[in-house]
Amino acid sequence: MAAQAQGSELVNVVVLLAAGVIAVPVFKRIGLGSVLGYLAAGLAIGPFGLGFFADPQAILHVAELGVVMFLFIIGLEMRPSHLWSLRREIFGLGTAQIALCSAAMTGVGLLFGFPPVVAFIGAMGFVLTSTAIVMQILGERGDLALPRGQRIVSILLFEDLLIVPLLALVALMAPPDANGATHSRWLDIGIAMASLATLLAAGIWLLNPLFRVLAAAKAREVMTAAALLVVLGAALLMQIGGLSMAMGAFLAGVLLSESTFRHQLEADVEPFRGILLGLFFLSVGMSLNLTVVAANWPLIVGGVLALMVVKAVCIYIVARLLKSCHTESLDRAVLMAQGGEFAFVLFSAAAAAKLIDAEINANLTAIVVLSMTLTPLAIIALRKLSPKIALSLEGVDEPNGLSGSVLLIGFGRFGQVVSQSLLARGVEVSIIDTDVEMIESAQTFGFKVYYGDGTRLDVLHASGAGSAQLIAICIDDRAAATVTAQLIKHEFPQARLLARSFDREHALDLVHAGVDLQVRETFESAMRFGEAALVELGVPVDEAAEVVADIRRRDAERFELELVGGVRAGTSLLYGNMQQTPLIAPKPRPSRRDHEEEHAPGISA
Repeated sequence: MAAQAQGSELVNVVVLLAAGVIAVPVFKRIGLGSVLGYLAAGLAIGPFGLGFFADPQAILHVAELGVVMFLFIIGLEMRPSHLWSLRREIFGLGTAQIALCSAAMTGVGLLFGFPPVVAFIGAMGFVLTSTAIVMQILGERGDLALPRGQRIVSILLFEDLLIVPLLALVALMAPPDANGATHSRWLDIGIAMASLATLLAAGIWLLNPLFRVLAAAKAREVMTAAALLVVLGAALLMQIGGLSMAMGAFLAGVLLSESTFRHQLEADVEPFRGILLGLFFLSVGMSLNLTVVAANWPLIVGGVLALMVVKAVCIYIVARLLKSCHTESLDRAVLMAQGGEFAFVLFSAAAAAKLIDAEINANLTAIVVLSMTLTPLAIIALRKLSPKIALSLEGVDEPNGLSGSVLLIGFGRFGQVVSQSLLARGVEVSIIDTDVEMIESAQTFGFKVYYGDGTRLDVLHASGAGSAQLIAICIDDRAAATVTAQLIKHEFPQARLLARSFDREHALDLVHAGVDLQVRETFESAMRFGEAALVELGVPVDEAAEVVADIRRRDAERFELELVGGVRAGTSLLYGNMQQTPLIAPKPRPSRRDHEEEHAPGISA
């Protein structure tokens, strides 16, 4: 019997893994995203699909640890100073959005005929957006570190904080027989405050010394176990205090964000986070009770559509009032228009307090789960229906009559470094780029960057190319860089033209396009790296410098040969490793070097 039970549990594990492994790649391949793949797989293997699992709530309780770990990793990226800089977004933007959404959706509940208390609880549950779904989508799009992503994260953090007063409010609204004695409320508040204080104290005075001791032990598995201990311990402490487990993990991450072990902790937790978060989405898909939906479909379908539309409209209004552009506001409205996992906690607490009955709880839960399922589809629909929306340039200036001595085209990592030497000497530099997010971010660091495409002649004229002494092409698009170089060389011959090249082949294209100087983006750093490697191996500094000078000369000769004979020419000048030879410094073999110099084709660097 024990063996059969163990085999059955193993079958369940295999089914869960197989569902995710099969569904997610298929859904991502057809453009529907990983979240929808997990939800669909969960529905397929759940009690209302193939029936492999009868109690999805049991899995959901375990899978919520994925959300907990996700917020721990987000906390590791949120240094206290950065978190403090977001205080206006967290409390200002978050408060405005929640206030408007809760009022509007309470009105929707009243229109559906619910009593005021039920309408309010349903609205507040729907206000709490799904942190897991939104964070996953932001992560897949690469938006978490961008300003628009940070604003959404700020709102989510405030919503996570909101679950605490909401649960307290449910306790206050409960009938006396369900609520218990009044003194127990104050006891619960005291326990919550003590739990929070304990977590903060441990984070400030205990965690860093603990990890220093563990690091000295040089046991990798112990460090991994300690990382999980911190995450789960913080979550458990907050749960004991009646607070949000995810918020506890987030605070633990913030407290460790300044630690030298931050990257190690993130690497240790990440695999568990990914698996458990996928399990969370699977369990949400299993939780969609199709029997309840079928029995009450007019109420549930109508509630889902009404609440999602009203919430999206409210979010859009708040975003526009607080100066977000139309595109960002619309994206935020669609992305956050669903209910979230904390709604299940709130509805369960309300049912236990006898504020809502079991049928209403089932209906509200189905509405939230269905809204979570529809969100990835709504995001896809928005992307499909608005591919030709013009890029919003609100808050970004286009060039007009610029007259700098230098025109810098492209302000990514390469262009930013290039600008420092010019600005240090007081050179007047005009900068254009096509990345609106980067332009907005650059403003916060004291740079004025204009929106402009260097492949357009009118933009170059407006950017001052006609009067510039030097034009530097620093963009990372090799095709656009070549086109820009050809256009500038033809239209603005008075300017010296410098360009960033991607590789040797691109460098050859740029030389043929007429640039005065091209620099391969990784060449100089790789030469410096190789020289440092020789020194670390014990080669004297002056000899290492001679080796690098020899390689630099060979590279220049090879490049001249490639200009005539193509990218395969001059390969004989490369040092290969097909035949192993001992490391020999240049000085002990002058005859070979002299021989090469005598037979070189007369081309210097």
